[in-house]
Amino acid sequence: MASVKNKSLVSYISEFRKMNVMIIGDVMIDAYLWGKVDRISPEAPVPIVSVTKRENRPGGAANVAINIHSLGATPVLCSVIGDDLNGRTFTEIIQELGMSTEGLVQSPDRPTTRKTRVIGNNHQMLRVDEEREEDLSPSERKRLLERIESILSRKKTDVIVIEDYDKGVISKSLIEQVVGMARQYKIPVAVDPKRRNFNHYKNVDLFKPNLKELKEGIKMDPDENGIQDIIAVAKKFRKEKQIGTLLLTLSEKGVLVLNDSVEKIIPAHVRNIADVSGAGDTVIGVAALCLAIGLNAEKTATIANLAGGLVCEKVGVVPVEPEQLIEEIKRLGIS
Repeated sequence: MASVKNKSLVSYISEFRKMNVMIIGDVMIDAYLWGKVDRISPEAPVPIVSVTKRENRPGGAANVAINIHSLGATPVLCSVIGDDLNGRTFTEIIQELGMSTEGLVQSPDRPTTRKTRVIGNNHQMLRVDEEREEDLSPSERKRLLERIESILSRKKTDVIVIEDYDKGVISKSLIEQVVGMARQYKIPVAVDPKRRNFNHYKNVDLFKPNLKELKEGIKMDPDENGIQDIIAVAKKFRKEKQIGTLLLTLSEKGVLVLNDSVEKIIPAHVRNIADVSGAGDTVIGVAALCLAIGLNAEKTATIANLAGGLVCEKVGVVPVEPEQLIEEIKRLGIS
């Protein structure tokens, strides 16, 4: 972890480009079929979409890597993909974006996850998911861990991000071994959890659930929304799991930051919300970079919160640019 002296938030953004980030998690192709609808099928009472455009985008943990790359840092994406057409397509997209594919392990026994959205007359009409959600096989997990170990032993890595989409790449065993490697190499670990493995994360440096994930993970009453109750359960969870900093995103209410020295809700700024897709990936990507350069928890939460809000103003899954962040920090007069 780098160290930083007391300076303005803007000056920290330029530090991001020096960082090398490993992202471990579930990857997928987000596919889109756009078209026109002007008739109903004679075969069944369903609309016919005449396709005019196709697009494949890297999704899941790959979107975190894209955000990190957009901010000038160097990401290495580690995951298991299928030895199939979708896997080859995914690899080609990552290469075209100028990112490394050395952390991708191919498996002949596991399909590459693909989520296809059919959009007619600018309205999503259907989504088709092609995936297998069971845990990696022992041999697949072994190959992935060997690839991770190989990269960590050869390349400077400033932070590890575990990005869990509940598609089977992340498991209790993999978490324990990755955290062990991180401790061996003295690399901080940031986590964006999902329900299946929520309680398996211990001794990580930064843990970033949203409120829904926290409630599901600790089986909290979903209707219990009192902020003091939420803070109390978050504090208890952080202590039990020996987590360094917990960042709990609270949508329009901002973000709760908890560690041994701070307990604070950093409010969100008023936004014209266009699309919340991908905001969580942006938040964890920015938070991980802040962790890598040695920023304190409050400044980390402030910058990550701003970044997440900015991407919500744009339609679609769009990464944040460093110029956007700098401009927003200056506009709001945040120091």
